[in-house]
Amino acid sequence: MSLESEARDKPEPLVSDPVAYVLPMGIFLAFTWVGGNWPAIYPITYAVKVVVVALALIVLWRHYTKISWRYWWLGVIVGVIGTFQWIGMQLWLQNHSEFFKPSPEVFNPFEIFHSPAAVWSFIVVRMIGAVIVVPVMEELFWRSLLMRWLQSAQFEAVVPRRIGPKAIVLSTFVFMLAHTLWLAAVIAGLAYALLYVRTGRLWVPIIAHAVTNGALGIWVVHTQQWVLW
Repeated sequence: MSLESEARDKPEPLVSDPVAYVLPMGIFLAFTWVGGNWPAIYPITYAVKVVVVALALIVLWRHYTKISWRYWWLGVIVGVIGTFQWIGMQLWLQNHSEFFKPSPEVFNPFEIFHSPAAVWSFIVVRMIGAVIVVPVMEELFWRSLLMRWLQSAQFEAVVPRRIGPKAIVLSTFVFMLAHTLWLAAVIAGLAYALLYVRTGRLWVPIIAHAVTNGALGIWVVHTQQWVLW
């Protein structure tokens, strides 16, 4: 079979590459907005959000950076350090400054649900979202798309190791705007960005992000510090 006939037989992509990077994040933010404006349905919107975003990532997977597990251990190390940074910094700041005190209106599943089965079902879904779906979705959007696009409009041609300080800082700033614990988010965002630039592999910051989110989730459930989740 010739290359020409192979190209003809290859199915057309459903969407363009930029749309494939943006769509899961758009879905995520839409459901987040609904859950934030109608707290009564927040648990349902979160569960649906996790499923729909995961399906979108699977369907659009062909558009994304290929998996490379090299330097995975570096992601684990940075993820563990990030957990201590996120928890320690936020607790210290909110204990020493009114400015950093979080809103008392936080979602506590032990107060909302009336059965242990419902509580732990939600926590499991929340952990799946935080550890699997969110790290992949966010790193694809913030680092693989936005950071490279800030370097050049032809983002797919940008080699991660050639991304400059301007793109790193600007993408981290936008990443910060999407998180309520903004100072901790700045440090985490910079760490993930530098991991991507230094290793050239997106899966390293994805692993770091997943480790931080997973360890943070376990700590939150254990200590009942729901404001950090």
